[in-house]
Amino acid sequence: MDWDQLDMNPRVIAAIKKANLRSIKEVLNLSGADLQRLTKLSSMDVQYLLKAVSSALRKNSVRTALQLFQDENLHTSQRRKLSLGCPVLDGLLRGGLPLLGITEIAGESSAGKTQISLQLCLSVQYPYAHGGLESGAVYICTEDVFPHKRLQQLIERQSQLRADVPHDVVQKIKFGNSIFVEHAADIETFHECIAKRVNVLLARGMVRLVVVDSIAALFRCEFAAKDSVLKAKYLQTFGAKLHRLSSKFRTPVVCINQVTDTMGEGPSGDPSSPCSTGRSVVPALGITWSSQLLMRLMVSRTGHLGLSAGSTLRTMRVIFAPHLPQSACYYTVDTEGVKGMRTETPT
Repeated sequence: MDWDQLDMNPRVIAAIKKANLRSIKEVLNLSGADLQRLTKLSSMDVQYLLKAVSSALRKNSVRTALQLFQDENLHTSQRRKLSLGCPVLDGLLRGGLPLLGITEIAGESSAGKTQISLQLCLSVQYPYAHGGLESGAVYICTEDVFPHKRLQQLIERQSQLRADVPHDVVQKIKFGNSIFVEHAADIETFHECIAKRVNVLLARGMVRLVVVDSIAALFRCEFAAKDSVLKAKYLQTFGAKLHRLSSKFRTPVVCINQVTDTMGEGPSGDPSSPCSTGRSVVPALGITWSSQLLMRLMVSRTGHLGLSAGSTLRTMRVIFAPHLPQSACYYTVDTEGVKGMRTETPT
């Protein structure tokens, strides 16, 4: 049995190999106490191992809608969300990001898109009880270099930002060790990245969040106006691949997108959103890309100062989502991270 093919933590896989267990049959024939003795794993890890090997035997088992609704398992629950690391923003999204599907964060430059993405990369590493998924993140940069200094600043301020989490829990998490950075400057490199390297990281349980920053940069210079049909095919292909990864590994996929000017309603049928300069904008890539999304969020700067010294007030809007109404809230970005504000809802 190739244990590396199972969706398990590498630490558990290493313990199985060290115990010289060669097949699923051998694992299931042993009691929990015997597995603990042989593998030196904790009782919780042993239960996780037994569930993983059992699932491998019944990959295509059928579950009813009632079973899905009543599911309380931390790994499979349909109601589990990934926290944004802020109770106000989580409240706007009714718990955070869904584990299945593609979430887009669109907005003008300096609206806070990358800041939100970095905060998600840290939030995913927290225990389930604190809104995380107890795993890492893979961050795919398509235009700018990865903001290492800003990430380090956020890591150092996690105790202040996440005051709801016990200090000892925060201190135990090695945030910097679980964020994998990939660079893909063109379509071919991006395709290889999500088809191979990202798939391996997900299969080994090393990450439970995929961030693409940004999806629009891949198509900015690659296609002329006459290549619109080919461009649409690539968008559909990438959307389908990201959806398969999200569904197979129950992993949120976050895609950063840029915006373009518009007059009135955009080509995708979404209402336009004002930016800090007063222009009306819509997300780039049109209706072909919009149809690949589960949820679209738009962020913008208001031009007004926030409560913190030097911080600018920003707005996050839910443009569409199957489980959310159109709504919005204010937030700021400071040295600690992204913080929603409990103030009057933006109009």
